[in-house]
Amino acid sequence: MGRLHMTAARPADGTDPVTAIRNIGPAQAAALAHAGIHTASHLREIGADAAYAAILRSGTRPHFIAYYTLVMGLQGRPWNDCAGEEKLRLRKSFDALVAQTNGTRAGPPRGIDAILDRIGTGPRR
Repeated sequence: MGRLHMTAARPADGTDPVTAIRNIGPAQAAALAHAGIHTASHLREIGADAAYAAILRSGTRPHFIAYYTLVMGLQGRPWNDCAGEEKLRLRKSFDALVAQTNGTRAGPPRGIDAILDRIGTGPRR
C-alpha cells in the first residue's frame, strides 16, 4: 500500500506562519518577526524587497544568501536555484537595498545587550 502524503492547508484568515513559505526556516522567521512580519500572507503582500529592507532596518546584518533565499522562496523555488545572470541581478538589488537602508536602523543591533553582558560591559544592575 502506498504512503499518503498530506500537506497542511493554508489558513484562510491570514494567520499562516512565514515558515509556510519555501526556504524560510527558524532563523529567517525570527528575523522577519523582529522586523514586524509575522505571517506568510503579509510577506507575500509586501514582497521580498520590502521585507528584506524591514529586516535590515530592524538591526539584522545584511546577508546576500538570506536575501536571495527569500526571493526564491516567494517564487516557490529552491534556494539553490539561483545562478548566473539572475544571481547577478539579485546581487545588484541586494546592494541597492543595503545602501538605501544604511543608517536607518531602528536601534542597536539585535542581541547587543547579551553580547555586552557576556564581556562585562553591559549596564550595571
